Amino acid sequence: MTLLLLAKIILVVVIFTISLGIAAYSTYAERKVAAWFQDRRGPSRAGPWGILQPIADGGKMFFKEDFIPSASEKFLFIMGPGIAMLTALMTSAVIPWGPDLIIAGQAISLQVADIDIGILYVLGFVSIGVYGIMIGGWASNNKFSLMSALRATSQAISYELAMGLALIALLMTTGSLSLKTIVEQQVAGNWWNIVYQPLGFLLFFIAALAECHRTPFDLPEAEDELNFGYHQEYSSMKLGFYLFAEYINMIMSSAIMASMYFGGYDLPFFNEASVAPNIAALIGVGTLLIKIVLFIFLFMWIRWTIPRFRYDQLMNLGWKTMIPLALFNLLLTGAVI
Repeated sequence: MTLLLLAKIILVVVIFTISLGIAAYSTYAERKVAAWFQDRRGPSRAGPWGILQPIADGGKMFFKEDFIPSASEKFLFIMGPGIAMLTALMTSAVIPWGPDLIIAGQAISLQVADIDIGILYVLGFVSIGVYGIMIGGWASNNKFSLMSALRATSQAISYELAMGLALIALLMTTGSLSLKTIVEQQVAGNWWNIVYQPLGFLLFFIAALAECHRTPFDLPEAEDELNFGYHQEYSSMKLGFYLFAEYINMIMSSAIMASMYFGGYDLPFFNEASVAPNIAALIGVGTLLIKIVLFIFLFMWIRWTIPRFRYDQLMNLGWKTMIPLALFNLLLTGAVI
């Protein structure tokens, strides 16, 4: 019991640290990808090839003056970025990061919590994350921040419906809400769920773009219209929490999509039984991380390729296209089953 508890604590710390590290270097990757698309160099001053730029940015966030507007609701103003960051990190608890490790003869699961309603858990925390944005925008007592928060809230409500319907079709296919069970089914079977649910994956991916406020769904942060967005009045690490939460949401969305539709830690054409269990676990973790990085690159590729929608286009896509397609996919899945 003591070993299992210690292993879970270490796993939580490792996931927390790696998530923050990947989020920090996602900002560096974003600039380098943008520079590549725009035929320029990107960050190149802080360290070799600019690899210390995220550390410089983090130091700037820590040491910047932290101020709270005098007309703001101070308690809620502080609570907003905290909720956004907490909910972003909490979704990592149900993701199976790899096969079990064997330590001192005991199987240590590389999943913080294997709950049988894992998908509902993820949707619940994604929904709560909207409160962090709404509270921060309202508590700032700034009309642009409030307008941005209202946009973010209505956008999240619109696209969560299509996301939920896509997941119901996946539930009908797999018969489980547990992410670990879904991954194990794909590992044991011959095909990943993307083969059975291609339309469901496409709908989920588009909804994930909207939930993470990534281009072309970055209406809440439309600088041309709203000055800066719902975090306009924030500075120092409060602003850093909002910016980090967006990147961590992108990482967790990538991990969830990889787990639900692309086999999670499953490496194609590799027999895990042919190597030692711990070696197989490390290979599985590396496989999942590679899939996450590929999804993050896809997020960035879309950002620097597709222009931002108008707000009416965003709402029309969510309500008039994605929800009918998700219902059609649901009926088609039921008919095939």
